[in-house]
Amino acid sequence: MSRIGKKPVVIPSNITVKLDGHSLSVKGPKGELKDTFHPNISLEIKDNEIIATRSNDQKENRALHGLTRSLIQNMIVGVSDGYSKTLDIVGVGYRVELKEGNMLINIGYSHPIYFMPPAGITLQAPTQTQIVISGIDKQLVGAVASKIRSIRKPEPYKGKGIKYSTEVIRRKAGKTAGK
Repeated sequence: MSRIGKKPVVIPSNITVKLDGHSLSVKGPKGELKDTFHPNISLEIKDNEIIATRSNDQKENRALHGLTRSLIQNMIVGVSDGYSKTLDIVGVGYRVELKEGNMLINIGYSHPIYFMPPAGITLQAPTQTQIVISGIDKQLVGAVASKIRSIRKPEPYKGKGIKYSTEVIRRKAGKTAGK
């Protein structure tokens, strides 16, 4: 039995959950999320808890069991607290600024890069070298953070580029000095 899948997901008092067959709608103070799950995993709501059960012990269903429970948990945390990721910009002259909800990134290219966030994502720039991405959908927040990081990934010699705030860049030794 899946250790993650068999744990029930607790529904806080400020969140409403609607179950319609295999589609789930979660509404909370930050917004609303909807998702449809695989038909081999059955969902039921009992005593302010969502319980996911699988139909049989096939390999695919065992994998889907834990995944479904994790996705439901992420939806509930998203509409109650939200998710955020922080990116740091490292490099001389590299900076970022917000202009009318869009982000202007100067990262060492010959041209500035404009980044328009998708719906449901808010971007903040507390300093010129920091970006905070926040939203209620964990997958979308991670995808946007990855997209911004891919503009200029950190390089291993000086560490210049865009990196996650928790990321540690493995440094390489440069050229050794001549004779």
